[in-house]
Amino acid sequence: MAQAMKIAIVDDEKDMRQSISQWLALSGYDTESFASGEEALRQLGQDYPGIVISDIKMPGMDGIQLLKKLMGLDSALPVIMITGHGDVPIAVEAMRIGAYDFLEKPFNPDRMSELAKKATNARRLTLDNRQLRRELSDGGQIMQKLIGQSPAMERLREDVLDLGQADGHVLIEGETGTGKTLIAHALHAVGSRAGKRFVLLPCAAMDETALMKRLFGPMDPEDSRLPAMEEARGGTLVLEDIESLSDAAQARLLSVINDQGTPPETRIVAICNLQDEGRTCETALRSDLFYRLAALRITVPPLRQRGEDILTLFTRLSEQYADEYGCDTPQVTAQEAAQLLQAPWPGNVRQLINLAERAVLQSRRGTGTIASLLMNDHEDMQPVMTTEGKPLKEYVEAFERMLIDNTMRRHKGSISAVMDELCLPRRTLNEKMAKYGLQRSDYLD
Repeated sequence: MAQAMKIAIVDDEKDMRQSISQWLALSGYDTESFASGEEALRQLGQDYPGIVISDIKMPGMDGIQLLKKLMGLDSALPVIMITGHGDVPIAVEAMRIGAYDFLEKPFNPDRMSELAKKATNARRLTLDNRQLRRELSDGGQIMQKLIGQSPAMERLREDVLDLGQADGHVLIEGETGTGKTLIAHALHAVGSRAGKRFVLLPCAAMDETALMKRLFGPMDPEDSRLPAMEEARGGTLVLEDIESLSDAAQARLLSVINDQGTPPETRIVAICNLQDEGRTCETALRSDLFYRLAALRITVPPLRQRGEDILTLFTRLSEQYADEYGCDTPQVTAQEAAQLLQAPWPGNVRQLINLAERAVLQSRRGTGTIASLLMNDHEDMQPVMTTEGKPLKEYVEAFERMLIDNTMRRHKGSISAVMDELCLPRRTLNEKMAKYGLQRSDYLD
């Protein structure tokens, strides 16, 4: 159900407030009035469910000062300013600061209603998007798999949500093992096509003849499936290893894309695995096809650029495998945590998954260490060298966060048990949990 929008009217003149309020009420809006900017600020804040209409010339805090304050609270809040006749410089200044639009006295009430309608529609869209982001970050199953608090992962989740709401084709790039197919699933899951078909086609796994049949048809008589383009109609078609398409397949795909029109009947998400300097997706594909697919683009960050996400991922994966194999989760030492952060990770998340499983199996046998597994994976890796040149403080904080996180999980959120095990007073534990964004509620059964 759409959220009802309010309109806050700020004007020091009572008659003007009442006049605007009555007219907007006749247009179906819920209004509230404030006699000063100071009074309005006490009630308005981020996520205010509506818009603001304010006079510029008021005693005390004037409209421009109020606008600056409101933009500081919520830069996406539509604020319509009322200016005096011929007061163009002030109107220009208001628009520069962030005003949605302005009305010049004496203004036409119909013009005010028209602006209010546009502004409230824009506000509703902003608030809906914010709510969707919160829901996805709190609960969406696929988005929950995009684990990590590093800036790179925060940007990636934002990109997934933004591009998921769009309708154009998407190109996903990134090194092998970074999770590009998961991103394709997420794009489909958060978009308007979520309830429709999702078809995944690994282009590199088929020879050209089989690929052309599977993609465009006609299918062999004994194959009951529809061609992928037809099977995915109205939904999403994911083409893995798009760079492996032959020139003929690329030309046919481009023709199909051009015939679909805008918005496309079937959304194509192309996944490219080329990241070396000698050959990229742009050079592997014909230019007209590349630019059709790359209008919307996501680059998935390599694991080595994700900082302490590495420890978070390793902990979650170790717990999952320990539960699967019925044994204890291997404990990570400070030295091993530093080495996990220092490793080059050429296989990215896929390599980390394999390492976590091997670490659990090794721990179950009571032999070896995580450090030895890392050294086997990276024979040229020095025990105390880093590939990214991070300061010691970052390693210490990452290990500290992992240690508190692991202990909280083990004790299912029992603060007293965690305090006892880590020998920390309650205040220090609370401060460190706040510092690292850890919340007790996340660990309760």
